Amino acid sequence: MAPAWAGALAGLTAGGVALGIAQLVAGLVRPEASPVLAVGDSVVDLSPPPVVDFAKETFGVYDKPVLIAGVLVVLAGVAAAMGVLARRRLAYGLLVLGGFAAIGLLAVLTRPDAGPLDALPALAGLVAGSWTLAWLVRRAAGRRGAWPSAGERGARPTAGTPSGEPPSGAEPAGFDRRRLLTGVAGGVVVAGAAAVLGRQFGERQAVHAARAGTALPRPTTPARPIPAGADLRISGLSSFITRNADFYKIDTALIAPQVDPNEWMLRIHGMVDRPVEVTYAELLRMPLTEADVTLACVSNEVGGELVGNARWLGVRMPDLLRRAGLQADADMLLSTSADGFTCGTPVDVVMDGRDALFAVAMNGEVLPVDHGFPVRQVVPGLYGYVSATKWVVDIKVTRFDRDEAYWTPRGWSAKGPIKTQSRIDVPKAGGSLKAGGTTIAGVAWAQHKGIDAVEVRVDRGEWRQATLAEVPGPDTWRQWSIDWDATPGRHTLEVRATDATGYTQTERQAPPAPDGATGWHTLTVEVA
Repeated sequence: MAPAWAGALAGLTAGGVALGIAQLVAGLVRPEASPVLAVGDSVVDLSPPPVVDFAKETFGVYDKPVLIAGVLVVLAGVAAAMGVLARRRLAYGLLVLGGFAAIGLLAVLTRPDAGPLDALPALAGLVAGSWTLAWLVRRAAGRRGAWPSAGERGARPTAGTPSGEPPSGAEPAGFDRRRLLTGVAGGVVVAGAAAVLGRQFGERQAVHAARAGTALPRPTTPARPIPAGADLRISGLSSFITRNADFYKIDTALIAPQVDPNEWMLRIHGMVDRPVEVTYAELLRMPLTEADVTLACVSNEVGGELVGNARWLGVRMPDLLRRAGLQADADMLLSTSADGFTCGTPVDVVMDGRDALFAVAMNGEVLPVDHGFPVRQVVPGLYGYVSATKWVVDIKVTRFDRDEAYWTPRGWSAKGPIKTQSRIDVPKAGGSLKAGGTTIAGVAWAQHKGIDAVEVRVDRGEWRQATLAEVPGPDTWRQWSIDWDATPGRHTLEVRATDATGYTQTERQAPPAPDGATGWHTLTVEVA
């Protein structure tokens, strides 16, 4: 029998070819049809809430890459075991490969937006992996066509070993190391090239071309000009407008859904008088409103970076909801993304006059795919998990006592008003400063209420009022700064904000779950 390492190497190579070919075919069909991504999505959906919370708290914005890496590690282990089993009989290895292909196929076809063609990547990967495994077995066995069995190994005694066993360190008779390794090298090249090409094909799909060819209409209701004093332009301080490339990305999709705007349609139904369906072209012809709104993720820790401010363009949500005719006892909008994610938004918040939008643009450009192209929701004053559905395609008007959104059964609150928060951007935690005059600066936010005051204290001394930057309205974050005469030694800096209702941040530390973190942002610096 061939060495175990040879079997493992053959299995890993066959598994890599299977995944590479599946990725290539997925790039030609659509990226969401990738079996690895579909399995990853299924893992997210089926994981118990404590596991999901642990991943979010431990890995933050890197939770998806870590999940994909974990899936690949598991697949690598299975592939190696598949090759080891194939040493005894090829059918054993093929059976293992077929089982995992079936799992990937099931994960792909049970996605909410799956179609018959989505099965092709998993099937193509199965065929390619099976052929590669059989081919490597034949190459390693030379002319025999199969790796030698234990019986064959003992049929011809080896000199110096009356029992027929090869000397220690010798390879079994009939095993061709060179042919195996050259075959493995070829398989690695095929797997890598297929994966790279698949990614390139996926990125060049019609969705990207359609996005690039979309012309944005001018807003019917432009946003107020940003005041000259809105950005203090302090080095290290978050800019008033967050660039699209820097805006945080948090969602359950392992890969951003590729939604063709020519096929996109928003359906509003449920507790309405007249169900409504709107195409992308029709949406762009409606009156558009422009608004500066800060979004925040409920997973954001105190002092965290899962918050950003942008200028959005879109159709006011109340306009479409009134067209449908909301029934009096409806209190929830259950929105659904193209990838099946759902969130529940309070009706009264959307309808109270704030700039709640079905957004089509972000910072003057068509929505990036990662941020929800072609259409997403933006609702000032609510955490994203209950308001900011990306790639939105369906709105069911319902009640909180009848329906639950994605995160609610996982332990998060059904309603998520944003909590008043503040953050120190300058200096950085653990940083070293020179003694003398320096600046402490940061941002504070209390969407749809507004920030009225920010206070800073050093080493638990007296609270001092910070200078506030200008803002165009109550729905954005607000920059602040304060001068500090830094003395040598280690110092603790703290910040707290007071919103326009008179509420001042609580000192009590609480984690993000179930409805947002609380506490004062505190950091330590060294002054030389």
